[in-house]
Amino acid sequence: MLPSSAAWAQEVAKGKNAGPQTDLAANARSAILIDADSGTVIYEKNSHSALPPASITKIMTMLLVMEAIDDGRLKLDDKVQTSEYAASMGGSQIFLEPGEEMTVHDMMKGVAMASGNDASVALAEKLAGSEAEFVKLMNQRAAELGMNDTKFANCNGLPLAGHVSSAHDIAAMSRELLKHPEITKYTGVYQDYLRKDTPKPFWLVNTNKLVRFYQGADGLKTGFTSEAKFCLSATARRDNLRLIVVVMGEPNTKTRNAEVSKLFDYAFAQFTNVSIYKTGDTIGTLKVAKGATEKLPITAKHPYSVLVRKGEAGKNIRHELKLEAKVTAPVKAGQRVGKLTVYKGNEMLTEFPIEAPSHVDRAGYWKLFKRSTGKLFLAD
Repeated sequence: MLPSSAAWAQEVAKGKNAGPQTDLAANARSAILIDADSGTVIYEKNSHSALPPASITKIMTMLLVMEAIDDGRLKLDDKVQTSEYAASMGGSQIFLEPGEEMTVHDMMKGVAMASGNDASVALAEKLAGSEAEFVKLMNQRAAELGMNDTKFANCNGLPLAGHVSSAHDIAAMSRELLKHPEITKYTGVYQDYLRKDTPKPFWLVNTNKLVRFYQGADGLKTGFTSEAKFCLSATARRDNLRLIVVVMGEPNTKTRNAEVSKLFDYAFAQFTNVSIYKTGDTIGTLKVAKGATEKLPITAKHPYSVLVRKGEAGKNIRHELKLEAKVTAPVKAGQRVGKLTVYKGNEMLTEFPIEAPSHVDRAGYWKLFKRSTGKLFLAD
């Protein structure tokens, strides 16, 4: 679920109308435009309508792969073997043969650029043992992200009854995927090759033409089926502002790309970001009771910023960090341990959850004993 922005909601309620004055996605069945860093919704149209998402589904597949790489469960140079089932996928594909092996790196190229249904299934089987088990992980992660309009039935978006999502939910998972900045090394490339060192190299051309023709565009995923029509989750960055646009049910690629470009143009012309923390910045220190480590540095895993209209940047913006007073080990990586609240004057703009960057085990008995006796001798 995208985080709420109290001040933004109040601005709309007061009639100031934070959104555009015209319908910039007139031909889409549903659409949404958000600031990727803060999650602020700038424009939306039927954004919670549950619709077939086609290959935009693969954003969740890529997210689970990137999280597995971060967790050390998968490496980019790991080999992925293609099953007969994966090779049997129709639609967009990279024409994997049963038994063919490719690295995770190359499979990701096939998913991100060519929308390979076969590569998506091969990666799903590598991670979870079967596509069915992988789909369970997809739905579990969707629930964690508050994607209440979504139900995944496969990992690639091929038509299947009950396989639905919404523009809002796709924006939420796109935003989560972009917290892995290396993903744009796949989604932002216009052309590349697979099987380079073979007699039959396979030319990849990105299905998202905006990465070539729109300034700052570097992802994320297209989709098309006769039922879903033309869909796109697009992202672009200029200066310190990264945007995400999702459109679903567009009549053709020309209209789809034109309306996404209009939404980008509007937001880049009207808004900018005020940075609170950049990736890697130190946010604070968490005290962990009975932990193998007593103090855990909290650093920004992704940018923290707020969206403001141009001309208002930096005016009266302040922030307040509140970490939980007592956290007892063990602490899990990703566990919520506090919040970062951003204000404009005395008015709350938005609130970010703060998560533990790494796992902290409980200290052993001997370490706790030495720690307590040491404090005893230091006492007055």
